[in-house]
Amino acid sequence: MEKPAASTEPQGPRPVLGRESVQVPDDQDFHSFRSECEAEVGWNLTYSKAGVSVWVQAVEMDRTLHKIKCRMECRDVPAETLYDVLHDIEYRKKWDSNVIETFDIARLTVNADVGYYSWRCPKPLKNRDVITLRSWLPMGADYIIMNYSVKHPKYPPRKDLVRAVSIQTGYLIQSTGPKSCVITYLAQVDPKGSLPKWVVNKSSQFLAPKAMKKMYKACLKYPEWKQKHLPHFKPWLHPEQSPLPSLALSELSVQHADSLENIDESAVAESRDERMGGAGGEGSDDDTSLT
Repeated sequence: MEKPAASTEPQGPRPVLGRESVQVPDDQDFHSFRSECEAEVGWNLTYSKAGVSVWVQAVEMDRTLHKIKCRMECRDVPAETLYDVLHDIEYRKKWDSNVIETFDIARLTVNADVGYYSWRCPKPLKNRDVITLRSWLPMGADYIIMNYSVKHPKYPPRKDLVRAVSIQTGYLIQSTGPKSCVITYLAQVDPKGSLPKWVVNKSSQFLAPKAMKKMYKACLKYPEWKQKHLPHFKPWLHPEQSPLPSLALSELSVQHADSLENIDESAVAESRDERMGGAGGEGSDDDTSLT
């Protein structure tokens, strides 16, 4: 397959899919996201082991902006199973150990909604949250799920969390056979603050690979779990099943990063628990919750 043409210079962020108003992504946006997932120029490989690769990209125009791309080969996991796992919010609460709280807020179209997600950051950093417009599109045997940050009037920033900004984040799932696929995770996020270098390094060398491996384990256990938990309820495949209230796009506005408070955590040292692999460390994986 011919690779998409790419500039030799790292590209700056397209401001919220190139739009200043909230809109559901169109076909051009999905194809653009796919091209960036497949592009190689401008990305630096930082990790490659056991079928998992991680790349980072420096965005010179804004050093607080972090771009990371992860790719994982998934044996014994069909593309459609991985797609279901990424959509199933109840299952995510079982396998995603970083999640603090996550819920869907409203439905925009048959393939777009608005949701809330908060997550734990490496200690002693402050935890983050986002409100995102998420959209999805099956493309033959492949799938794309992507999101960007929006503002919802009923969910302003909280005092106990730092409101981060997803400029563009998502997944490309490519089928490689009846029971195998490759997933690429691409994130362009403003964490709203100057992060210490150890966080950036740890994200690409340890946290991102670990998260991908945990996702893979969750995929292997999903069919059995789903059989016990509303097996026919998949509103991402059957929009008529969605219990969410409808919301007009006019109720939302673009979440610009410069409208949020910056938190300077550049001098924060890594906690002893994090260094020793305690909470959230490699040895703390617990799969018993997936049954």
